Amino acid sequence: MTESGSSLRAPAKVNLTLRILGKRQDGYHEVETLMVPLDLADEVELVRRREGAPVLQCDSSEVPGDEENLAVRALRLLEERCGRDLGLGIRLRKRIPVGAGLGGGSSDAAAVLRGGNLLSGLGLGAGDLSELAAVLGSDVPFFLAEQPCWCRGRGERVIPADLGGSIDLVLLKPAFPVATAEAYAAWSGAVEIPGIDYGSRAYPWGELVNDLERPVFSKHLHLAQLRTWLEGRSEVTGARLSGSGSTVFGILAPGTAGREALSREATERFGQSLWVQFCRTLE
Repeated sequence: MTESGSSLRAPAKVNLTLRILGKRQDGYHEVETLMVPLDLADEVELVRRREGAPVLQCDSSEVPGDEENLAVRALRLLEERCGRDLGLGIRLRKRIPVGAGLGGGSSDAAAVLRGGNLLSGLGLGAGDLSELAAVLGSDVPFFLAEQPCWCRGRGERVIPADLGGSIDLVLLKPAFPVATAEAYAAWSGAVEIPGIDYGSRAYPWGELVNDLERPVFSKHLHLAQLRTWLEGRSEVTGARLSGSGSTVFGILAPGTAGREALSREATERFGQSLWVQFCRTLE
């Protein structure tokens, strides 16, 4: 995330590895996941809020309103921590689709934590911000790290990782979202669809795998078909669902050309409503 005054970039993420190790006593799932930030990002601007003005202004109607929004909840948590109204408003320009498994809401919240702390001179350290981030959601601590990380526990234990360079990706998302809570709730009872490859694929940085593909594909066969098609492309060395979806990402072979053709063929096969985005991981 880069900052210019009160304007912050809130990057998307993909899960290159996502292993679910079991259900915890607190109701969450124990995970081990390698998450990487992308150069695709929302823009979060913190402004001095005029009396009567809404806390949140957003250019997308798909984003939840004021107090339901994770970025607003992050601002409220900062105010609760310092014991006063910070008088800030949030202007949010969405570039990351909602319900896509790309972490947009969590990234927006992390940007507000960092930006609100700096703009209001609260003096909270990295440990304080991480503690607040963990309250907001399992993915939020990762976005404070601003680099690839292994995330363990329920996601709040963040350990920096070195991928050895950036990775070029293509992201494909159909028009529908997937609810993360529903995907995790269905994990333990999910079965494999015959003919779909759920196995891992080895890369220098680790294994490309996602344990949430079983429950998600069982409900949304379209995503399994999308991933299988993408994985069969000569430009793609491997493909998986990101998080709980509904975005499927493909790892592009180095020096891949013909991106316009890939995009055109994807929309021809899966419909013009398919969102296609080429991007790169951040180091």
